[in-house]
Amino acid sequence: MRHLAGLCRRSATALGAGIDVRTVLAREAERTARPTFGWCPPARGRLRAASEAVHRGESLAEALAATGDFFPPLFCELVAVGEQSGHLSEVFAQLADHYEGRLQLRRVFLGAIAWPMIELAAAVVVIGFLIWIMGVIGHGIDPLGFGLVGNVGLMIYIALLATVGALFFLIIEAVRRGLVWTSPIQRAVLRLPVLGRALQTLALARMAWALHLTLNTDMDVRRALRLSLRTTRNARYTDQIKLIEAEIGAGNSIHAAFVAAGCFPADFLDAVAVGEQSGALVESMGRLSRLYQDQARTALAALNALAGFAVYAAVALVIIVLIFRLAGFYFRTLNDVLKW
Repeated sequence: MRHLAGLCRRSATALGAGIDVRTVLAREAERTARPTFGWCPPARGRLRAASEAVHRGESLAEALAATGDFFPPLFCELVAVGEQSGHLSEVFAQLADHYEGRLQLRRVFLGAIAWPMIELAAAVVVIGFLIWIMGVIGHGIDPLGFGLVGNVGLMIYIALLATVGALFFLIIEAVRRGLVWTSPIQRAVLRLPVLGRALQTLALARMAWALHLTLNTDMDVRRALRLSLRTTRNARYTDQIKLIEAEIGAGNSIHAAFVAAGCFPADFLDAVAVGEQSGALVESMGRLSRLYQDQARTALAALNALAGFAVYAAVALVIIVLIFRLAGFYFRTLNDVLKW
């Protein structure tokens, strides 16, 4: 995302200065070829292919579409609209603001959970060290009672950790990509007291921003709504795309379509209703987007606290289990000695 934000910002500046899109894309393709720039080899190839396609006379939208799913759908769609409407520089600037804001939120979140994660990692390392050292100096004694001792036990322990980590990563990535089988997980998470409210606020902030951007173009309303709903990346809203499109196709207002979906909060629906009635829906979504962004920062603070508490709880659980395991081993050993 950092590279995409930089790409958008540089493109907005260059296009605003009057540089043509072929030169901008050629420069970006050349920039990615530098080892210090940080793009992975597949990304370099995609950008070079897009640059070559534009030089052959294809539009930027066609060139980006030819890269497959490398660029986010909303990015490609808005670039196409910006190109058609002649406002490509403004679109890139708004996309840059969007991605930079998301990066800032991510940095705040990672910074908040960094120390608890270090403590958890330290606890995990201590367990691994005890497993290994008891095989070296303990003559096969298993004080933890896990059945893991020495080099073999350490290898099994590492394999278990790697498996759990891989599963956790795959689930997070699947939820991020919005895979179908993750829909029940997403709906269940939104029902949780603190976490659900925070995630709903973040999703609605993205949707309000996307509506502000897409409705300010010549894009078809149903297409704009579909793209905006997809930016939430949450099944609670993306599952309503067909219903909302059907409502719009039947001649109903956007507000009526959202009410029919039955998944939007009252303040969101009120802002849509006022915007439609006053003929200033784009401006209304812009204000709502800023409001939700402010709420998203508060929601992120709640998420940070919740994540930190969860990690601290995991560390405490590990320490408690270790204490009871070692105490149990000590008392069993003492009991065996007394029997003699």
